[in-house]
Amino acid sequence: MPTPQPCAAVSAPPYSDEEIRRRLDACPKLASLESINRALTSLVNSEQSLTSQIADIIRRDPSLSARLLRMVNSVYFGLSANVSSIEEAVFFLGLRQIRELSRATPVIEDLARLQNTTRFEPELWKSLWSHSIGTAILTREILATAPITVDDETDYLVGLLHNLGKIIMAYAFPEELMVVATTRCPNAAAVCALERKLIGWDHAQIGGYYLDRHHLTEEIVFAVRYHHAPDLAPRQQIFAAAVQVADHLVRHSGMAGGFEQVAQAREDDWESLAGWSILYGQDEAESKIARASLANTLRRLPAALTGLV
Repeated sequence: MPTPQPCAAVSAPPYSDEEIRRRLDACPKLASLESINRALTSLVNSEQSLTSQIADIIRRDPSLSARLLRMVNSVYFGLSANVSSIEEAVFFLGLRQIRELSRATPVIEDLARLQNTTRFEPELWKSLWSHSIGTAILTREILATAPITVDDETDYLVGLLHNLGKIIMAYAFPEELMVVATTRCPNAAAVCALERKLIGWDHAQIGGYYLDRHHLTEEIVFAVRYHHAPDLAPRQQIFAAAVQVADHLVRHSGMAGGFEQVAQAREDDWESLAGWSILYGQDEAESKIARASLANTLRRLPAALTGLV
């Protein structure tokens, strides 16, 4: 990839809204966004499910099976001997980890087919997915401390899909994304500003539009659309707020989003974000509990990603 250049003004005018929509509408549809491993998801959400039943469904999907075994044998789980049985892997991981895996795998595999039509380096995609899955894990942890109840996998999916717009950009606006990927910017907000100068929309708006076209729920669409400015979301602010904070925490841990040259987020920077205020307000006790919980998750995050990416 060319040497990164300083963030600078762009003279070329952006595309019209009509042209942006035309290009995004021409992108391939992603089946996994509308039906994500329904059989497995239904089974792991049932209290009556048996380990053997879950293992039997996983065995039908080679990609999911391989990812499951990589995950269980990663250093995160510290087992004394390698696990080669799907049923044993399900037993060791537990239903929560299996749910996360069942959500992440089809989305990643489906989007991989789209990203393979682009000319960007594999390492950029790996970095993007590490960041996205890390954000998904932390978004779930953050929302667990919030005063809401999430009964489905929305808390994980909003984090996983928050940078979907970058993948769509690689397909619909490859030249512009190459400029973004090779330009140094001081922060994520500057990256979004550069995208808007080059294209007219940033990756958050592109991702939100694409998901809306796929008829995903408002919680997911708004979380992706407003994850850089949750205070601007007309509704469902708490999901966008959780993604914004999670995104900054993952950046602090050293996992950038893949297609950008941005400095590592500084410790405690996230407490000045609009998302942090939406989640915890001025309640110092809640903030303290959240900081302790998130610090623990951050410490184990790199190992947790070993089997997922």
